[in-house]
Amino acid sequence: MKAAVLYKPYDIRIEEKEEQRMLMALLEEDAYVDISEEIKEPPIAISCGEANLTTLKGDKTYTIPLATYGNFSFIQAPPKSMKTFFVSLLGSAFCNPNGSFTKGMSSFRENKHFVHFDTEQGEWHSQRVFKRIEWMNKGLNLDFYHTFALRKIGYKDRIDFIQYYLDCMREEDKEIGLIVIDGIADLVSDANNLEESNLIVQKIMAWSTVYDCHIVTVIHCNVKGNGIGSPTGHLGSFLEKKAETQIQLERDPNKLGAITVSCKRSRNTPFEQFDFRLDENGLPKVDNPDDVYSF
Repeated sequence: MKAAVLYKPYDIRIEEKEEQRMLMALLEEDAYVDISEEIKEPPIAISCGEANLTTLKGDKTYTIPLATYGNFSFIQAPPKSMKTFFVSLLGSAFCNPNGSFTKGMSSFRENKHFVHFDTEQGEWHSQRVFKRIEWMNKGLNLDFYHTFALRKIGYKDRIDFIQYYLDCMREEDKEIGLIVIDGIADLVSDANNLEESNLIVQKIMAWSTVYDCHIVTVIHCNVKGNGIGSPTGHLGSFLEKKAETQIQLERDPNKLGAITVSCKRSRNTPFEQFDFRLDENGLPKVDNPDDVYSF
């Protein structure tokens, strides 16, 4: 009689561990930074002025980056501080580096596309925002400008749709330069939900890296006493920690009709504070210091 052969049960955990090891090896290769290798600065998407800097190689004039490719920034302001109008200024600067509304701001678009998601407003109001960029750039072909109103769908579906559309752009070999999400709080159920806030900021970081674009998003902030407080909730805290540039808007009571734009934080040279206001046609325009305003 033959002796029974004992087969060792197949341990699926061995395969799982091997897959995990292979994944970690790929991540190691992707994340490793060689300190002997020269890594170029991230290319500028939108600039705001110039600065004279002294470096190890001598003095040079330096273009101040407001936004670079592969990163994200956010705009914070109290309610009714014309955040969406400032989004139009940024978008216009990206579309047209020589625009008449965006004095001191420029861009390095190089045929890249601009995708604009409005999560707060209905279609009629969203279209007015989108058309504002057209009105600010009359005669410019804006076939690279893609616009969507996402108010009517749930926050999880908004995230899925953004991912879907960015993937579609890639499949069509359309290189994305700028993504605007106005506003980011509509991509979570609650700005104070710790897990969701962390996950959406991680998602934005991943999108900016994978598509090598710049993402600008918008969030409300609190008003404390005579000053502006922090951006809303845990979501605002995560944005502060991870963003390349934190842009703050506020009304100046001594400058009737003007909104002051300042750089609260930046990983680059901070841009100089400037003002914008609406012109006679209701379009946002950066103030010219030589202009005299009367009311």
